[in-house]
Amino acid sequence: MSVPAAYLGVILIWSTTPLGIQWSAQGASFSFAVMARMLIGLAICLLLLRITRTAFPFTPAARRLYGISGLSIFVAMLLTYWGALHIPSGLISVIFGLSPLVTGVFAALWLSERTLTPLRIAGVGLALAGLWFIFGQPWPGDSHATLGTLAVLAGMTVQALGLVWIKRLNVRASSLAITTGSLGVATPLFVLAWLIADAARLPPDMTPRATAAIVYLGVLGSVVGFTLYYYVIKHLDAGRVALITLVTPVTALLLGQTLNAEFIPGRGWAGIALIGAGLLLYEWRALLQLKGQRTYPGK
Repeated sequence: MSVPAAYLGVILIWSTTPLGIQWSAQGASFSFAVMARMLIGLAICLLLLRITRTAFPFTPAARRLYGISGLSIFVAMLLTYWGALHIPSGLISVIFGLSPLVTGVFAALWLSERTLTPLRIAGVGLALAGLWFIFGQPWPGDSHATLGTLAVLAGMTVQALGLVWIKRLNVRASSLAITTGSLGVATPLFVLAWLIADAARLPPDMTPRATAAIVYLGVLGSVVGFTLYYYVIKHLDAGRVALITLVTPVTALLLGQTLNAEFIPGRGWAGIALIGAGLLLYEWRALLQLKGQRTYPGK
């Protein structure tokens, strides 16, 4: 697989995922949309495990990893899908762009990693100021926008906590096995949430666009996206990987405005700019390393 193609694939998938989440709930409830996505993803992962004959560890440590990862996926995605009903899709990408910052804070507190340098603390401060701007902005068209933003922010935080917890467990397994085990835990919970929220009713008038979005997210968002991301991490340095979190919020915002007629007020753009500046400061050292590699390719 070409590394540049995988890199571009991650950017494209992550940029379109928030819009896909919104479209998948058109004509269907959010609980059905996320459940259907996870069912498709789990089926594909099980098929890939069988075709590739990938080892699937089932030791007590591995089961603990699947349980923690699956629970974090369940809580994070359920909150995100509900929040996506009330805020612009581009804002979802901006909030999830904060994930490296939140993950770094959890790693410093829980794993005693020295991730919070003064520069990174300044970046976190700028990002928090950006969130304050966003929460203070009454988004047009939806009275639940503040709750929606809080829900997506909580979902992103739960996802970051799950990542740090998984790292703390330090279980050796392939990315496909981890994804399959995690979806194996999360998917029954999504089915249960659908049964409780919708009383097992199928959507009566789901649009073709919603159906296509669910399939897209199940195949590309849940399986291909993670596979490409792990591949990129394996083959590229931290500076190049960090650029993904800086690029995808911008492209997602542009897609939301172009394809979904989303409007973000001036104060909201100010908050987004502060969050972007905070991310830039947080990843500054990695980006400097990237610049040094370009200047001195032989090093």
